[in-house]
Amino acid sequence: MILKDYDIIVVGAGHAGSEAAAAAANLGSKTLLITMNLQNIAQMSCNPAMGGIAKGQIVREIDALGGLSGIVTDKTMIQFKMLNLSKGPAMWSPRAQSDRMEFSKEWRLQLEQISNLDFFQDMVISLITENNKIIGVKTFMGFTVYSKAVILTNGTFLNGQIHIGDKQFGGGRMGEVPAFGITEDLIKSGFEAGRMKTGTPPRVDGRSLDFSKMQEQKGDENPQKFSFANTPLLTSQRSCHISYTNAAVHEALREGFDRSPLFNGTIKSTGPRYCPSIEDKINRFAERERHQIFAEPEGWKTVEYYVNGFSTSLPDDVQFKALRLISGFEKVKILRPGYAIEYDYFPPTQLKSTLETKIIENLYFAGQINGTTGYEEAAGQGLMAGINAALKIQEKEPFILKRNQAYIGVLIDDLITKGTEEPYRMFTSRAEYRMSLRQDNADERLTPLGYSLGLASEERMKNLEEKLKKTQECINFIKATSVKKEEINPVLEEKKSAIITQSVKADSILVRPNISLKDLEKISAIKIFLEEKKYSDTVLEQVEIKIKYKGYIDKELENVEKLNRLENIKIPAGFDYSKMNSISTEAKQKLIKFKPETIGQASRISGVSPSDINVLLIYLGR
Repeated sequence: MILKDYDIIVVGAGHAGSEAAAAAANLGSKTLLITMNLQNIAQMSCNPAMGGIAKGQIVREIDALGGLSGIVTDKTMIQFKMLNLSKGPAMWSPRAQSDRMEFSKEWRLQLEQISNLDFFQDMVISLITENNKIIGVKTFMGFTVYSKAVILTNGTFLNGQIHIGDKQFGGGRMGEVPAFGITEDLIKSGFEAGRMKTGTPPRVDGRSLDFSKMQEQKGDENPQKFSFANTPLLTSQRSCHISYTNAAVHEALREGFDRSPLFNGTIKSTGPRYCPSIEDKINRFAERERHQIFAEPEGWKTVEYYVNGFSTSLPDDVQFKALRLISGFEKVKILRPGYAIEYDYFPPTQLKSTLETKIIENLYFAGQINGTTGYEEAAGQGLMAGINAALKIQEKEPFILKRNQAYIGVLIDDLITKGTEEPYRMFTSRAEYRMSLRQDNADERLTPLGYSLGLASEERMKNLEEKLKKTQECINFIKATSVKKEEINPVLEEKKSAIITQSVKADSILVRPNISLKDLEKISAIKIFLEEKKYSDTVLEQVEIKIKYKGYIDKELENVEKLNRLENIKIPAGFDYSKMNSISTEAKQKLIKFKPETIGQASRISGVSPSDINVLLIYLGR
């Protein structure tokens, strides 16, 4: 059998690989997706959920650009929640529990509908390069496949090592063999590599749990969805349940610390700071009497449950003993113990802003190979790598999202300018322009870009234009409508807000923090207008946000303009920093190593001061 040549080869079919393959193929590149097991495409290796704080914004952005993660999530979710609704809209974050098996199945179905995409089950063991340019790959079964570009999305499989107490064995996931050869190839080519660690909790049989001893966690009463496309709304949901650890659980866990690979030196790599194992939590936060434990269903019909909050690499007998001391888990049956996994990654400062490597041309990295953690972060990188690989071989301009355009832009900029020494996870606090980068306006920000690329459909663009038209129409009406004191003062008194003494425009009432658009519907003119127009909830949400938070949004836009002045100043490729005698030695070393593409990127490198940037601007004639 002979495999033909391809434009792009994507190695690995996790969340990054699936988005990369879809994007590259949909942009016209003949694409081959090589994975070790075609049954596990876009497998949810850890928790059966998409979205969450800042992660939900990324999924919405992927969807707005024409990616598939939001569509697949909508079609397979079993519960939806909008998190942080008690805070401002910049913090609102959608999260969905998914049916794990249906999620993977739906992803495969979506990919198989792309005519430009082929699949092959095998392990890539080496890369073929010529004059520092990628030209193909070699596989475990002895195939050589040539291509113009390669995207590596190997997840936790590169020399993966699984730990359960004093048991260690190779694996990329439980029950799956590790990948080997690629790391060694890349190191020979001059890449710097490192090791990271992540972990996962036990999976248990829901029939053995006593949910009457736990608190039920229902989904939202009116569930939303991720995709801006015409995907189905949830009509029924499955509940999660919450319980807590206790002193007895903590003591049982401590008894196994001497056999813990995390504490006895067996695991030497760094794990995720913001998703620590249960043993790490009770060790670091010894003063806490309890920690939350969530029992999350893995699907509509399965009895399997994910024990969120109990990630561990302790011996299986210790896990079993401790779990049975948690309320509701007294008779628990474990389907699979929790484990930790160590794997190779490559510090992402070795990448350009397109996710192309600086050392080998047309070779791209996306996902956990770059030191990130999370399906959403991986998918966002995969989408961008797929887009840029396709554009590069088509000799088109690269597609780069700035920090003020998307959380995906923040993610990639953080990685390539700052690097990471621990698994990187996105948070709203990482985005300095989060008031503008909301989950509700991802389509407004990015669908025009996705449409111009050829990823977002014409239907999506028309839907966006209609939404923006209706939103502005409603805003204009509210701004033009006068409110009489006798109509609005009873509402203001009820809300304990200062009454008005003369007629004012309705928008001046809506900007008050405790007044909502629902309150303005008590004004007859506004009520009649809204009843006649029958705007969707999405439009009304946009109207309220754009009026209420206009001051904050405008201030951010001013700051964006200042930032863009630096972002638009390019640093010539091959610029000789060694001739700059007026900057610090640390700044010179960092600039030579990281090779920033713009002044904006250079300014965010740790160790490069504002005075160093001023000197650099002088050298550039600015």
